[in-house]
Amino acid sequence: MKSKKANLFITIAIILAMTYVSLFGLKFPNGIGIKGANEMRYGIDIRGGVDAAFQPKDLGRAPTAAEMDQARTVIETRLDQKNILDRDVTVDKQNGYVIVRFPWKSGETNFNPQQAIAELGETAKLTFRDPDGKIILDGSHVKKSVATVQKGSNNMEEPVVSLEFDAVGTKLFADATARLIGKPIAIYMDENKITAPTVQSSIPDGKAVIDHIGNSKEAKDLANKISAGMLPFSMVAKNYSTISATLGAGALSTMLQAGILAFILICLFLILYYRIPGIIACIALLLHIAGMLLALTIPQITCTLPGIAGLILAIGMGVDCNIITAERIKDELRSGKQLDSAIHVGYDKAFSPIFDGNITVLIVAFILMIYGSGSMLSFAYSLVTGVVMNFIAGVTASRIMLKSISQFKSFRKISFYTKERKEA
Repeated sequence: MKSKKANLFITIAIILAMTYVSLFGLKFPNGIGIKGANEMRYGIDIRGGVDAAFQPKDLGRAPTAAEMDQARTVIETRLDQKNILDRDVTVDKQNGYVIVRFPWKSGETNFNPQQAIAELGETAKLTFRDPDGKIILDGSHVKKSVATVQKGSNNMEEPVVSLEFDAVGTKLFADATARLIGKPIAIYMDENKITAPTVQSSIPDGKAVIDHIGNSKEAKDLANKISAGMLPFSMVAKNYSTISATLGAGALSTMLQAGILAFILICLFLILYYRIPGIIACIALLLHIAGMLLALTIPQITCTLPGIAGLILAIGMGVDCNIITAERIKDELRSGKQLDSAIHVGYDKAFSPIFDGNITVLIVAFILMIYGSGSMLSFAYSLVTGVVMNFIAGVTASRIMLKSISQFKSFRKISFYTKERKEA
């Protein structure tokens, strides 16, 4: 009994701690920490950003339409990998420009567009060369470059970079590795050599591994550089400028005020209508919101207007979850069940409709994440995190707290849970 009562205080303490961290962040002496909501990365519509125009460098000819489309695809993929989901990448095929618009980093104070475009990564051309300096293939034939781990000769895991080539690259790489066994193949970004692994054997299947890398950070940096070099040619930023927030400077504070007011009104309704289950629902919603904020701030997912719409929808689902449970508990109390039994059965009966509703939304969100990009990814990510937090907060945490508070003698009156049954 005492342990059940303690669960209430433990759960509330965890919720308060998460809420504090989600709002104000957590800093450690070594500089590592968790960013709070005030350091969230907001979209162009909310905070503004950078407008940069890239064009081929020293190509000697006009780029083809296919090359420009490939450059756009590479840049879009790179932005998605960096969780920059509010962006606009367009191609001016007539003049040979790729125009990129993306938001400022969180905590940006200098607002220097020239420094900001460095976040996009290398825009140099990647080439694989033999010991004589002859180009074997270029980065346009690299399908994938990922930092991972594998077991080394001492049976210990070591960091490596896994490469995968397209059909043309597979043949070119197979021919090169067959004749260069025991010799290095150097990888260049323009004229800067970034690595030169030695060929151990012929690689006919288009899947190679670069090993003997110092540590996981170096492996990730190398994989990112190779991914960045998948551009069909070197690019240089010819023009860059700042973009003002399209919704105006006061949009964020207005949305914040509206959100706080809406939360207060919802909590008032829940508490006045459902009493103790309503109070527990409000605390669970606090956990729900804190969890979603942390899911945005820790990986620095760009918070866009569609993303905010996803958050609002997810919070609405959280409210619905708590209302369904409270109504089921009231039904059980009306039928004459004792309080403990009513809470237990109420949560069990509420789980099925809550599960069905959330899973259908989760399926849609996953489809959007698989086939979408940019702002659509932001919306889908908000939905996914919202559904996950619904099960954590609205189903699990609220159940723990309500079962715990019902063990206190002062809170066992049936009138605290429903008006429609007289005390026994």
